[in-house]
Amino acid sequence: MKVCVVGGGGREHALAHVLGRTSEVVRTRTDPGGIDADLYVIGPEQPLVEGLADRLRREGRSVFGPGADGARLEGSKVWMKQVLEEAGVPTARHGAFDEVEPAVGFLRSLAGPYVVKTDGLAAGKGVLVTDSVEEAVEDLRAKLSGASFGDAGRTVVIEEGLRGPELSLLAVCDGRRAVPLAPARDHKRLGEGDAGPNTGGMGAYSPVAEAGPELVEEVMERAVEPTLAALQRLGVDYRGVLYAGLMLTAEGPKVLEYNVRFGDPEAQVVLPRYAGDLAALLAQAASGHLTAEPTFTDEACVTVVLAAGGYPASPRTGDVISGVDEAESVEGVTVFHAGAERGPYGRLLTSGGRVLDVTALGPDVPEARRRAYRAVAHISFLGMQYRGDIAATAVER
Repeated sequence: MKVCVVGGGGREHALAHVLGRTSEVVRTRTDPGGIDADLYVIGPEQPLVEGLADRLRREGRSVFGPGADGARLEGSKVWMKQVLEEAGVPTARHGAFDEVEPAVGFLRSLAGPYVVKTDGLAAGKGVLVTDSVEEAVEDLRAKLSGASFGDAGRTVVIEEGLRGPELSLLAVCDGRRAVPLAPARDHKRLGEGDAGPNTGGMGAYSPVAEAGPELVEEVMERAVEPTLAALQRLGVDYRGVLYAGLMLTAEGPKVLEYNVRFGDPEAQVVLPRYAGDLAALLAQAASGHLTAEPTFTDEACVTVVLAAGGYPASPRTGDVISGVDEAESVEGVTVFHAGAERGPYGRLLTSGGRVLDVTALGPDVPEARRRAYRAVAHISFLGMQYRGDIAATAVER
């Protein structure tokens, strides 16, 4: 099988790496245009929201990725919340606003912590979580004015802050049926100890000890399957990944958000553990006839994101990266390229905010973590920043 992976980030590098175990893979950062393939896997959310999957399907192509109608789950957080309500899926108390005063009034009715989200796409950076009502008011004013995220923020969703550990569960869907992949845990904040601004993700690990088969089954029964059924009632034939971002509260798991593509960096720790033929699984989902049951190795996987100086606000680019080959000489390590590209004389240069995903497989989380950080020590570029506590709490447990 020949598979075309659309997208140029770390998630797409991981997809190509694992798909390449059983299939011929070609990658393209943009529109696949004249590329002829048996299956097209669309990585990023932006082309999905813009309807790339629809256009390819109209051309008779087999595509893994929802059409623009299903991609609204990520393209509009307001619509996503409406679908959750229609499906009866547990989520946080929330409200949607496009004017400042009613938004401030709702915000002040909450006990805190406070969550303010852009309605539209913001590359994983449009969420503020704070214990300060004053900071939340300032943030929603900046979003509603268009100052911080342009049109993507002119409508906001305000939520009560839920408490508990977060969990990511990716499910492969064929329009009617969904099957879960292995759970993962992402680290969103820039700094150690979950300090600093939200980012697209600074690292992740899988498996997650407290997310056993019973919890996965509960999430599928209470969240993923009712959501897929609600989409069907709305006439949406959802073929792709449904990524549930969850909070494990004292009352049970609640959905924080849905994404419509493989998580980044969750894909980098879930997919390397896949034990079967990933291309065959995604092709079945794309055809609307999903019969496979995903299986995973007993190995653990940890990824540490190396980010550019100035990330997330104003990342540096064009800096020379060294040490990647040495990093990959560490047992179990693969370095996925996220915001890195070849420049003059074949030098590897930084080209985005999240630059590299240093990913390690190991017999358990502690060993995978040791290998990942051993590899990180080989890599350097000007302004490089990363968290030193990825998966640390898992090791403590």
